[in-house]
Amino acid sequence: MSLTPVLTRIDADLSKATDRLLELLRIPSISTDPTYRDDCQTAADWLVADLQSIGFEASKRQTPGHPMVVAHSGGEGPEILFYGHYDVQPVDPLELWDRDPFDPQIEDTANGKVIRGRGSSDDKGQLMTFVEACRAWKAEHGSLPANITIFFEGEEESGSPSLTPFMEENRDELTADIALICDTGLYGDSTPAIITQLRGLLGEELTITGPNKDLHSGMYGGLAMNPARVLAKVIAALHDDDGRITVPGFYDGVPELSNELAAAWDDLKFDEKHFLGEVGLSEPAGERGRRPLEMIWSRPTCEVNGIWSGYTGDGFKTVLPSEAHAKISFRLVGTQDPLKIREAFRKMVQDMLPADCTVSFSDHGASAAGQMTTTHPAFDQARKALSDEWPNAAAYVGCGGSIPIAGHFKDILEMDAMLIGFGKDDDQIHSPNEKYDLSSFHKGIRSWARILHEMTSS
Repeated sequence: MSLTPVLTRIDADLSKATDRLLELLRIPSISTDPTYRDDCQTAADWLVADLQSIGFEASKRQTPGHPMVVAHSGGEGPEILFYGHYDVQPVDPLELWDRDPFDPQIEDTANGKVIRGRGSSDDKGQLMTFVEACRAWKAEHGSLPANITIFFEGEEESGSPSLTPFMEENRDELTADIALICDTGLYGDSTPAIITQLRGLLGEELTITGPNKDLHSGMYGGLAMNPARVLAKVIAALHDDDGRITVPGFYDGVPELSNELAAAWDDLKFDEKHFLGEVGLSEPAGERGRRPLEMIWSRPTCEVNGIWSGYTGDGFKTVLPSEAHAKISFRLVGTQDPLKIREAFRKMVQDMLPADCTVSFSDHGASAAGQMTTTHPAFDQARKALSDEWPNAAAYVGCGGSIPIAGHFKDILEMDAMLIGFGKDDDQIHSPNEKYDLSSFHKGIRSWARILHEMTSS
């Protein structure tokens, strides 16, 4: 099948493709808020109908949470599974949005046109790049060049509680030669990236309790133990002066960066001053002696994501709080064991407690790091296809984030996954005013068309 007419069709139909994306973006499919449960159903229905319109055998599959969407093209060629998620993050704080987050629009900016709205980059815009590539192939050739299964999830932004059971129950239906995931981004503005390693994630919430009620700090201050003070000591003890994490055994399973990968990453000419300057910072704050890209792609971290205790309203209240709370996350690499780290972290906190204080813990997920096997021929094929579309050659890169689905494909379905996305660092995913560059959407569609051609013509 010829690629040229497919690319021509994509260019000619960009306006229609954008209108379809805007329609999907108007559905407030926030998975973590029960208020939007019906909207998640609506988004799944929309995707089923759209996939059916281009010849897929598509259906909505109910789960204990939000539904999955599964679609099959049938046909000859390699078996390919494409994954994306249609659920989105909450929009709070709403007052920081410049427009209604679910009234998406095309906006002109200094850097070109963008699609503004919640989910535009994470992940509705990204998943629709693949759908639109399939649409163009069908329009020009009447069929797809591969036997494609599409798998869309509705709970990615809320911890994916239904994902593993669904994959286990539908293993035979979902297993393919390779999985494609579009939930990542470019390196910089014009270098396409294929993710080869992902950090794992461990989430912990702790509550330290001292007195059995809030106390008057004038009457009890100095005599009674303040749990906020205990929590501050715990948090301060999590890193040493060189930025290393002090949880016992934390670095077990952390590999050193290979010389080959270090050289490849150095060639990317990452500008940490510019990267930090974009968010009002200037100096790296991680482990001393490590490359900046190494710190965000291949080194583990411990970060405090939230702290609260006592009176936090307007004005002032001289209270000695009964409780102090924190949310702490660990990004993991190599073969670090998240469950062993959880156990060690909890013991470390318990060992630091003074008399009259207790601690309770809540876990918020635990997933190991992922390493992609780039020996699969699809990786070289995709790298060639992407390099043909973008100004710069495609690069194999790491990712500081955590995308557990990649590991599930390997562990449950015993298949390799290839992560390719077209978002940019300034897309403001999970934040107010999320956007997706129109050029990312357009070239993303063209990129998937090229990848399908390269994977099926070799």
